[in-house]
Amino acid sequence: MLYRKIAKTIEEYFVSGSNKIMLVEGAHQIGKTFIIRYVGQKHFQNYIEINMAADKVDKRAFANVNNIQDFYFQVSMLAGKQMKEVNNTLIFIDEIQEYPQLLTLLKFLREDNRYTYIASGSLLGLALATTSSIPMGSIQIVKMYPLDLEEFCYANGFNATSIKELENHYKTKQSLDENTHNKLLDMFKKYLIVGGLPDAVNSYLASFNIHKIRDIQSEIYRYYGADASKYDQEHHLKIQRIYELIPSTLENKKKRIVLKQIENKKSRASEYKDEFDYLINSGIALEVKAIANPVFPLLESASKNLLKLYLNDVGILTGLLYQNNIRAVLDDNMSINLGGVYESIVAQELMAHGYKLFYYDNRLKGEVDFIINDYASLSILPIEVKSGKDYTVHSALDNLLNSPDYNVKQAIVFSNNREIKIKNKVLYLPIYDVMFLNN
Repeated sequence: MLYRKIAKTIEEYFVSGSNKIMLVEGAHQIGKTFIIRYVGQKHFQNYIEINMAADKVDKRAFANVNNIQDFYFQVSMLAGKQMKEVNNTLIFIDEIQEYPQLLTLLKFLREDNRYTYIASGSLLGLALATTSSIPMGSIQIVKMYPLDLEEFCYANGFNATSIKELENHYKTKQSLDENTHNKLLDMFKKYLIVGGLPDAVNSYLASFNIHKIRDIQSEIYRYYGADASKYDQEHHLKIQRIYELIPSTLENKKKRIVLKQIENKKSRASEYKDEFDYLINSGIALEVKAIANPVFPLLESASKNLLKLYLNDVGILTGLLYQNNIRAVLDDNMSINLGGVYESIVAQELMAHGYKLFYYDNRLKGEVDFIINDYASLSILPIEVKSGKDYTVHSALDNLLNSPDYNVKQAIVFSNNREIKIKNKVLYLPIYDVMFLNN
């Protein structure tokens, strides 16, 4: 079974006696149902799972449920003999966004305290926006993403001791020896190809067959694009268009979304608010907002009109860009620019580790790939990602560091280079160390 860090979070919730109901939010096909089912069955004698997406296309038993009595009545029809006490009965409401009124009902189920509950879904942000009474204070939303690089390492035979040793090298700024570095870099590049979708990772471990892996990724990519039509009939064509633009956008020098490419006309960002909201709230795209005035805290100066979008899984991206040619990623081919691919994995890692993402965009001083809040120093932390040999060349980052207005204490440059070093307030790290940058 694949190791998922969120399993510990779910276990802690089950034993905590929390007065909130946990909602696990994330895109489809990232393993939400599997990990909740695994942990739930391990901790509860009576485990009840209800998939609201399946119910919606079949019996619609919960379509008109608006109070806890009716909810219990419908659950009892499915699993009445398993409905015991709060300490030994778990009711898992999967795909809860299919019936938004159930989100409101969570507050009353929690207050009734008859059973233990957990829920999961995608598009919870949109569902909560259309809910008549948002149950804030009664729910604990936990974001879930595809396997990150650390989890991929575990899947490929690393253990807790080896991961801890790698993390200690990162924390103490000690470079790894050449052999270990090459092993980690090889693992990183394989992660670029396989990505973190559980089905793709399991296929890789079982067959090491790139065709099978790409078939899975292609199917999920098509599913993500087609899924938009189920939730938004009015906007789904534009949603699909924006989604399909992301890979080509990441190949450009400036990777932000160009609105004119969506419908070949002059547009304003506000015209596509619903489309962007869908892609971001569904978890299939990761949002990075532009910052023109990079001061802590970043949210105060974020632009609503300029943004970059990354796919939620780097394996899908490399499949679209290079199909079955794994040498494009594994070899140091000078003709292949992996900049967008490397940035994608950094975006995934930072998002999965709890950061909100921004980037520096200044017409005169240039663009810095990412900026995050550094709460320890109450300042910003700029991050540049380099896939080539010239990793020490970063004029936009230098301009940012040298500006007295922004009081930047340190910056990070990730690259394929083995050596960890600090020069002129820039910390140079090997690219795989991004898995240890936690918020």
